[in-house]
Amino acid sequence: MSYFFLDEYKNMEAYVPGEQPKDRQYIKLNANESSLPPSPKVMEAMSIAQINGMSHYSDPHCTELRKAIGAAFGFGYDQVFVGNGADEVLGFCMLAFFKPGMKVCFPDITYDFYRTYAKTYRLDYEQFPIKEDMTLDVEDYINTDRDVILANPNNPTGLSLPVSEIERIVAKNPHRMVIIDEAYVDYGNESCVPLVQKYDNLVVVQTFSKSRNMPGARIGFAISSKGIIDDMNKIKFTFNPFNMSSLAIAGGTAAIKDQEYFHKCVAEVIRIREEFEDELTGLGFEVIRTTTNFTFFKPKGISAKKMTEELRDRGILVRHYDEEKVKDYIRITIGTKMEMEIVLNNIKEITAECK
Repeated sequence: MSYFFLDEYKNMEAYVPGEQPKDRQYIKLNANESSLPPSPKVMEAMSIAQINGMSHYSDPHCTELRKAIGAAFGFGYDQVFVGNGADEVLGFCMLAFFKPGMKVCFPDITYDFYRTYAKTYRLDYEQFPIKEDMTLDVEDYINTDRDVILANPNNPTGLSLPVSEIERIVAKNPHRMVIIDEAYVDYGNESCVPLVQKYDNLVVVQTFSKSRNMPGARIGFAISSKGIIDDMNKIKFTFNPFNMSSLAIAGGTAAIKDQEYFHKCVAEVIRIREEFEDELTGLGFEVIRTTTNFTFFKPKGISAKKMTEELRDRGILVRHYDEEKVKDYIRITIGTKMEMEIVLNNIKEITAECK
């Protein structure tokens, strides 16, 4: 730590991304990315003309991308904010609407970045415990005066709340902000984006990193009331007006417009996920059926930590968490059909060796 580092950040807890080793070729299923390529139309959009255009700044208003996202969801572009990944969008929410000491809440088992941001911005945060079946107790979030941040579906459990329950949380107090992170919403869930038309205190965040197959492009967005989006843009223009590259804007615009390819990819991931979960269940594993692009399960006859290590030794990266409630579980991103067959065969071999 340098002499100049601010004292208020000394207890900051940095987020730890999924492992990104370079020592060998891995089947990488530990970070909920995508094994499928982006839409071919994304490739076309990121053309020589766009590359030549990098001699100029990108559009700071990201107009075409915001218009395309708005059109896809039935909103005007003035109700859409875009950022360099969903994490940056959440960061701009924190900068715009939260100050040290403000009260916020989220589950004790969820996306780690919420706690990271809460500590960084010195918020008074509370983590409500998930129930034994890994679900959330909705009443915790209805009966609190704290602002709310929820991943729906949740990560790493993969379980979701119905929109009707989200609405109960949002409707309880119009002066309390509710941020719903819908990173995995497209894999068999109903989005709460339509609630934005009804409630001014709701911010819905989504990403191109999962169902649009573009984690490397770093594109996230929020849909909310015009007032909230205006506020977020004011903060952006005091911090980094050109937060999106020309290539990301062009590629993202093409991706959101190619609905046919999007639905095809989502259906493929769901099909492979369900088949893989059926196979794990057949092995006697305890499987939490998710509505995401990953599966979450407890192996049988071997600890989750040991299974994770064994798979890594075989060139397969998966995610294990040390938190007490989920330490017996493994999260595996759904890859291609071939990748998941390789993973399954290795899991069977490891399990057999432990008998």
